[in-house]
Amino acid sequence: MLTIGGTTLATPLLLAPIAGYCDLAFRLVCRSIVDVDGKGLGLACTDLLSPQGLLRGTASSLDLARTNDQDKPVGMQLYGGLPEVMAEGAIWAAEHGATIVDINMGCPVDKVTKKDGGSKLLCIPDIAVQIVRACRRALEPYGLPLTCKMRLGWFDDQPVAEWLAPRLIDAGAQAITIHGRTTVQKFMGTVRHEGIARVVEAVGRHCKGPGVSVPVIGNGDVREPQDAVEMMRRTGCAAVMIGRGALSTPWLFRDCWSLMNGRGVPPEPTTREKIDIMHRYFDLMLEFRGEPYAMTQIRRRISWFGKRLGRELDEKGRPMGCRALREAVREAGSPAEVREHFEVFAAGGLRGAEVEGGREVAAE
Repeated sequence: MLTIGGTTLATPLLLAPIAGYCDLAFRLVCRSIVDVDGKGLGLACTDLLSPQGLLRGTASSLDLARTNDQDKPVGMQLYGGLPEVMAEGAIWAAEHGATIVDINMGCPVDKVTKKDGGSKLLCIPDIAVQIVRACRRALEPYGLPLTCKMRLGWFDDQPVAEWLAPRLIDAGAQAITIHGRTTVQKFMGTVRHEGIARVVEAVGRHCKGPGVSVPVIGNGDVREPQDAVEMMRRTGCAAVMIGRGALSTPWLFRDCWSLMNGRGVPPEPTTREKIDIMHRYFDLMLEFRGEPYAMTQIRRRISWFGKRLGRELDEKGRPMGCRALREAVREAGSPAEVREHFEVFAAGGLRGAEVEGGREVAAE
């Protein structure tokens, strides 16, 4: 278990707030895939949220923040550079279903950093501290934990997180998530476990004393269960947040939890089970967001799901692939066609037959 403030999570495994991907439908799918003890994902986070959008009630922001009774516990992540606006956003989140409120200090995308949000806050640490302090005061009547997600720093040679994290804790942060890259790295290169370890050590030194516990959560490059175990071993972090690795493998939380508890990694879902997961995700998107959104998203997401499909071997011992399925879904004109393509694939069709000239060739 993992305790953040007064909130205890069933497992130390969290779904990261991935921009454009962590909608309610996907969070519910990840939550539904559990180990033999009924556990897997401990906390799911929404997409990053604009407090101005929430306060104005814009449709896009409200869709991103949408949650329900099955989507608990849930973290709502806010981004921005104005302490008073961020505080108002924290109140909105508290009143609209959040279990935990998180401050984004790690997004490297220009449209966020140009407004002094995301990882730009690593360059203006006094503002970052003011934001945490303002949000902590705003959340006190609600009793919700406040957390921060950050990167190691903006530049490779200027680590910031290890000295900023203690200041954020003093301002009211009750957990720190560290993505083990800098802003200039974006998503390139390899996650730096040693950087996360330095933050863990700095927070540990700062929080000495009975009853003082502020967990550090490691994030970055967790694609297999062994990656999560290795991150905790090498960094000393208390929990692991998984982002892009879950997009192709929504059962990854189940597998991580099973391995952490000495049960080994469960068998990978069968092709039929993977197709059922895709059906559920597609149906939930249709229910929550409607046909235009669901069709757009499934055309995007089929590439991610495809990373774990088509692994059956052909007569030459090579993975058959799923290029034909990906192309069929992208060209589908209706939900009925998407579902039909899923079923054809489950029955053995829409596979790549062989590789010619370095590219996959669709089966007839």
